[in-house]
Amino acid sequence: MDYNNRQTELISSYYTRKLPHWQPEGATYFITFRLANSLPVHIIQALEAERERERQNIRARYSGAQQHQELYNLDKKYFGRFDAWLDRCVEKSPRWLADERIAQVVADEIHRLDGERYALIAYCIMSNHVHLVTDTAECAFQPTHAGVTAKYPLTDTLKLLKGRTARFCNQALGRSGSFWQAESYDHVIRNQKEYENIVWYTLNNPVKAGLVEKWEDWKYTYFVGRN
Repeated sequence: MDYNNRQTELISSYYTRKLPHWQPEGATYFITFRLANSLPVHIIQALEAERERERQNIRARYSGAQQHQELYNLDKKYFGRFDAWLDRCVEKSPRWLADERIAQVVADEIHRLDGERYALIAYCIMSNHVHLVTDTAECAFQPTHAGVTAKYPLTDTLKLLKGRTARFCNQALGRSGSFWQAESYDHVIRNQKEYENIVWYTLNNPVKAGLVEKWEDWKYTYFVGRN
């Protein structure tokens, strides 16, 4: 995957809901979305307050390209802390994805959009969250609706994926109400080294959480290059 050539072709766009998202067309993305109420509010507030303090410090110390790079690194560090809390809180949070029926619904819908909305690279379905790596370069985007997210391909794709899976999973569980947390994390993969690190991070999540010894043993882990 040639990131050097791809970077010159990316067209920046921003979508703001609670957090700003940089969503260039034709990018490779690392995406994480989680079950509703999978983290206590006080933990989210503490993480966000800590990140804002660090952001202010970076803005005071750096400028220009260096400031941009430091903020980019901070966002990656913040996600690492956030994801670690998802693993720590798993016993106290909703764990609907631990049910194989529910995990299979999510896996089937992720695969259904492969080739239509993205080229699927990897995913890992944990008991309370999902990691997903996709390449959007080769897929022509057709919005599913006329609305605020229609001109933001990734946001529109996640709206479709999360909406369908929420409906099917709630039906299977015999419940109603929010299934996914509204906000998702998305990160543009900028180079080959980062791509390799993120794919490995995704595949290795069950190992890191102490659930299996080898990533291949986790039923709901997928990698396109797996033999």
